[in-house]
Amino acid sequence: MSGFSSEWLALRAPLDLAARSRAVETAFIEALPKGALRLLDLASGTGSTVEALSSLLDRPVTWQLTDYDPALLQVARERWPESIHIRQIDLQADLEQLPFDEVEAVTTSAFLDLASQDFLERLADKVVATGKPFLASLTYDGRSDFDPGHPTDAELLETLNRHQKSDKGFGPALGPDAATTAVSLFEDRGFQVVSGRSDWQISPKASAFLLEFLGGWLRVGKELNLPDDLLDSWWQDRKERINSGTLAMTVGHIDFVALP
Repeated sequence: MSGFSSEWLALRAPLDLAARSRAVETAFIEALPKGALRLLDLASGTGSTVEALSSLLDRPVTWQLTDYDPALLQVARERWPESIHIRQIDLQADLEQLPFDEVEAVTTSAFLDLASQDFLERLADKVVATGKPFLASLTYDGRSDFDPGHPTDAELLETLNRHQKSDKGFGPALGPDAATTAVSLFEDRGFQVVSGRSDWQISPKASAFLLEFLGGWLRVGKELNLPDDLLDSWWQDRKERINSGTLAMTVGHIDFVALP
């Protein structure tokens, strides 16, 4: 699975860092064994999980980063040349080949909503079988709210959430249902789960992000054949508000840690 540019990941990085649930991360860190750590990160991109957790871990950490896109992994290697190993891998085909039993914990960020029910079951089975803590950050949960709103927001959000359940390379994606599904899978397998919201709070100052993000909403609306006049009116209003610094958004995400 590929399709995320390093430029897009850089735009969203400040929002991701600010949104992450400190309570969930604390529960994860407290569950880790003492001493030096080896951590396996899934769908790593340019290394957002490393960036988020490095300042919270007060001991040596060796990261194994995984992704399908070698260009994104190369960016991560350049950011942290001393503490990471990278592995280009098709997680859908080869998840079970990863060294779950050779690390102290498993992490991922902004990934589970792209995955299918079948993939999450495989992932939960592998994590539980090896008895590792699992931290999943920034899973989209289907909520978005605009300030100020527009009459077309709700219809576009429904369309977007439907599109989120299309195949992203792992079979039919769970999209907004991924976090609750994953939590249930781990709880059903006997793990304890601590969860919390990690919503993006997008201020009017994030104009470059808003233009790119809502441009994606527009493309999805066109792809799924919403009326052109409806989309044009909405996009004109949203662009004017972005450019005048009068549009803010909240986008819902869930963080959770699953513990043996």
